[in-house]
Amino acid sequence: MRVLVLNGSPKKKSDTIRLTESFLKGLNKEEKHEVTVINVIDKNIAPCRGCFGCWAKMDGHCVIQDDQNEILDMYRNADFLIWSFPLYCYAMPSHLKAVLDRTIPLVKMKMVEKADGKVQHEALADFSKKHTLVICGCGFPDWDGNFNGLRIMCEHAFCNPTMVCVPETPLLNVPQAAIVADPLLAKFEKAGEEYAKTFTLSAETIAALEYPMISKEDYLRNVNGG
Repeated sequence: MRVLVLNGSPKKKSDTIRLTESFLKGLNKEEKHEVTVINVIDKNIAPCRGCFGCWAKMDGHCVIQDDQNEILDMYRNADFLIWSFPLYCYAMPSHLKAVLDRTIPLVKMKMVEKADGKVQHEALADFSKKHTLVICGCGFPDWDGNFNGLRIMCEHAFCNPTMVCVPETPLLNVPQAAIVADPLLAKFEKAGEEYAKTFTLSAETIAALEYPMISKEDYLRNVNGG
């Protein structure tokens, strides 16, 4: 299986990528997969111009000559896509959003209505068999409200994505917090094993991954130096 990881953190060893690396360790436990990790911050990705030149060419490439076309080729060829990033202003970081904006060459201008009434652009290639996982971490102490906008965007932008939204991820880089951070990393590794077998995660697994490591009160006390 060809796995493409789009690391949207500006830091190569971010809190969120630690979670993703643990997941990949579990994914590869029984069978080694072909994993490519792109650190998007290192790539030259211009904003979308909205010119729709890609729809004139219809070759799956953008008319802007930068690193995006290489990513588009890998995106089309991947079996499993992992979007890994920290929450920035209740969404994904701008450099990663530029990658998402410029996936427009992978769809056609033609619009189709799905069985559920949703209207979408027709895909240039068959993406129905691709698997998509979103792993997003944030510095807030809880889930409620903080990931809502991101979830809506991802559910519309991706085909049936599995989403894992994790609060309190700065604890992963606090040595004194290893007593709660290490068990979370172990849970992500087990989740990778589960995904390798089923290409999905159970609701119980997602709930365990998203559960705060410490109480809101203790987290705020530590963040605020209380």
